[in-house]
Amino acid sequence: MRIKSNKLYLLLMAVAFFAACSDQKSDRVNDSIASFRSNLAPDKRVAIWDINWDGKVLSGETDQEEGLLAFLNQLDSLNINYDNQITLLPATELGDLTGAIVTISVANIRSEAKHSAELATQAVMGTPLKVLKKSGSWYLIQTPEGYISWVDAAGIALKSPDEIQSWSKAPKVIFTELIGYVYSDTAKEEFVSDLVAGNILEVIGENDKLWQIKLPDGRSGWIEKDQSEPIDQWLDSRNPSDDNLIKTAKSMMGVPYLWGGTSIKGVDCSGFTKTIYYLNGAIIPRDASQQIHEGEEVDTSAGWDHLKVGDLLFFGEKATEDTKERVIHVGMWIGNDSFIHARGRVRISSFDPASPDYDEYELNRYLRSKRIKGLESNNIKAVNELFLNFPSFD
Repeated sequence: MRIKSNKLYLLLMAVAFFAACSDQKSDRVNDSIASFRSNLAPDKRVAIWDINWDGKVLSGETDQEEGLLAFLNQLDSLNINYDNQITLLPATELGDLTGAIVTISVANIRSEAKHSAELATQAVMGTPLKVLKKSGSWYLIQTPEGYISWVDAAGIALKSPDEIQSWSKAPKVIFTELIGYVYSDTAKEEFVSDLVAGNILEVIGENDKLWQIKLPDGRSGWIEKDQSEPIDQWLDSRNPSDDNLIKTAKSMMGVPYLWGGTSIKGVDCSGFTKTIYYLNGAIIPRDASQQIHEGEEVDTSAGWDHLKVGDLLFFGEKATEDTKERVIHVGMWIGNDSFIHARGRVRISSFDPASPDYDEYELNRYLRSKRIKGLESNNIKAVNELFLNFPSFD
């Protein structure tokens, strides 16, 4: 009986030892996954690091190719045995169709692959997109400012690298009016598509008053020359001067608030500031909680004398001992104690109690202001990079 008891004891000890080793191995792998996620994809809106470990198999997906290689090398150095089933995006099923161009005036880009999902953001016609994977008739894409969400196939044209380069080098115009149309012929009696400010179209011909254009999906038509501008000329003229920023912002006065909106058809607060800067030559991050990390801090205590036109004002809930700061709203300073923002509609608010536009509500939730105009910032790019590095958004 004693011999059998000793054998049972040794067996239990061995099981416990190997279980402990297994737990230690899993802890190391999970710690490594978390560490790489923290470094490579702290913001899941702009990077994917969705990796799981069940003790034997690594599964999930990521768009961080170099990071994945480094992660696997680290596991190898720790003598971890694993079955690698991680999907590297873009998915291989896409073939060489890993780029796309928006083909409608405003494409709605959603948080999930269905029309009933939350509107995450928008992209206007001619915007280049990086394609990551497909689900039914939806594509997971990344916008030039880095935002990752889903778009219906009906709103984009998939492109191979060669097709993308051909489009990138082709002569193009940008639509500069707030709204307009592509006409089916020079008589302008029928429409091919509506247009909004910022739409980009390829030029294939012209007459005295009209450009003959081709849309990214192959449709063609005509647009007014006095409502558009050759893209090279437009890019060269982009200047986020005080007057230009205020003019662009005020041209959208009264546009209705739309959660996820970034166009004349509707904007949310950060979509509005993003659009102002885009139409003046800069691509800035999508959300207020991202925009607040850019540029230089210029005020934290309602010192309006410190502000200049173009500064971004952020609003929300201040941090407490128990809660983190919440950035909820953003607007742009236009001078004279006033800022312009999208709340309900695009409007001007003032911090002057004597002004009819006095906005005590926003004053009470003011956090701080940041300056991005004229300053280098990690996540702000020039609009012309859309055409220099298309479709890479590194």
